[in-house]
Amino acid sequence: MKILGIDPGTVVMGYGIIEGGDDRVVFIDCGAISVPKHLKGGERLEHIYHGLTDIIRHHHPDVMAIEQPFVAKNARSALAIGRAQAVALLAAALSGIPAYEYTPAHVKQTVASYGASSKEQVQEMVRLQLGLAEPPQPSDAADALAVALCHCREVHLSDLLTGQQR
Repeated sequence: MKILGIDPGTVVMGYGIIEGGDDRVVFIDCGAISVPKHLKGGERLEHIYHGLTDIIRHHHPDVMAIEQPFVAKNARSALAIGRAQAVALLAAALSGIPAYEYTPAHVKQTVASYGASSKEQVQEMVRLQLGLAEPPQPSDAADALAVALCHCREVHLSDLLTGQQR
């Protein structure tokens, strides 16, 4: 199963692609869709949408896993991330790809075994689990790979519980 992980943002949207099945996980690609600073509002979302659909067309993922916005200190930032999340959900739906959403704490718990892990701890765990020489860059891409790994682990656990194998 090819998984496209998404770390949503309206300035930078991280993406990470892995191939997972049973106990194996293989790194395929990662990066970020960066939005030019001069773009405003809907133009930003359009830029993200087109970048994401290009990635989908190029890699043909089976599923998309998206990190949900974290609302703590800055509600305006959470709303902007929610818009980027909605664009990712739309791109998945229009491409016929099922999408799954995970909270940041769930991603951290699944990937780093601690729901309050630091960004650096998560990046290091992503590096180790994918057998990479260096943590993926930019950090948004590492976060997106963590979301993809989280989904892969969730599917694997579900399969074990139901007695299925992929």
